[in-house]
Amino acid sequence: MLILGIETSCDETGVALYDGDKGLLAHSLYSQAHIHAEYGGVVPEIASRDHVRKLIPLLDECLEKAGCERSDIDAVAYTAGPGLVGALLVGASAGRALAASLGVPAIAVHHMEGHMLAPLLEAEPPDFPFVALLVSGGHSMLVEVAEIGSYKVLGETLDDAAGEAFDKTAKLLGLGYPGGPVLAKAAESGDPDKYRFPRPMTDRPGLEFSFSGLKTHTRNLYQQHRDEKNVREDIAAGFQKAVVETLVIKCRRAMQQTRCKQLVIAGGVGANRMLRESLSAAGKKYGWAVSYPRIEFCTDNGAMIALAGYHRMLAGQTEPEVIRARPRWPVSELDGLH
Repeated sequence: MLILGIETSCDETGVALYDGDKGLLAHSLYSQAHIHAEYGGVVPEIASRDHVRKLIPLLDECLEKAGCERSDIDAVAYTAGPGLVGALLVGASAGRALAASLGVPAIAVHHMEGHMLAPLLEAEPPDFPFVALLVSGGHSMLVEVAEIGSYKVLGETLDDAAGEAFDKTAKLLGLGYPGGPVLAKAAESGDPDKYRFPRPMTDRPGLEFSFSGLKTHTRNLYQQHRDEKNVREDIAAGFQKAVVETLVIKCRRAMQQTRCKQLVIAGGVGANRMLRESLSAAGKKYGWAVSYPRIEFCTDNGAMIALAGYHRMLAGQTEPEVIRARPRWPVSELDGLH
């Protein structure tokens, strides 16, 4: 069974072909980051228009890489949410139209389910059950995954997600966009212990996150010390360390609470080198395995959507002849596979 996956929830256009027997055959990805960098963040209308421009060429490129024809496609999976509504509608419209023209089913996929399942694309996939730390531009949450389709949200952010905090802090420091990579680069030249940063929500029980106060603390620090030498790099290093240590503490609590032995990291912030190293060290110390998707599958991509769509297709969960986009779609509202 050959599944076409389409991802257009934000500022990456992703297309992939996943075969149920052979695995991932090909994927193509186009990032709009350089376009939005001029504005310091994602501009929804520009994102939607660029998805329209790139989606079909990427589809043709992906088919050529895989050595397939459109007629070989058995189902079309597309991201239905959460995300930017205009961007979602581009992928949903294209996916639904393509499925109709080919006479094959269409599958609406939850973006965060795609991220949770992305590590299953690796040569050594994680074992179930596991705890997933989902850290992306708009989401920070811990989810207990009993099996594919069985998810329990353990905790999530009450305000800014970790990725948002990186973007806003990088903009505050004048480092550019996207914030995650440029802030991490600046942090390499900084002293993470020069300034004091809080570890938000770690002084009380629970698995919720909150990064808005950390961002405000960073702004105040920068205003107080902006004339000091190397201040941007030192603040970037301290901020990154605070976010990473906060995430590690929450992961440790989640692993203790669930008694799982497998932790999975997914989402764009999962590409952060310091986070990967810190969680790997914590796993060795406390006795859990830690898995990540390869770097190219941490950010948004079509491969994870094709994989999630494949499993939804096996469960018979296809879409009626409607175009559906859900900019807000809680993980808790996902249907099980049984």
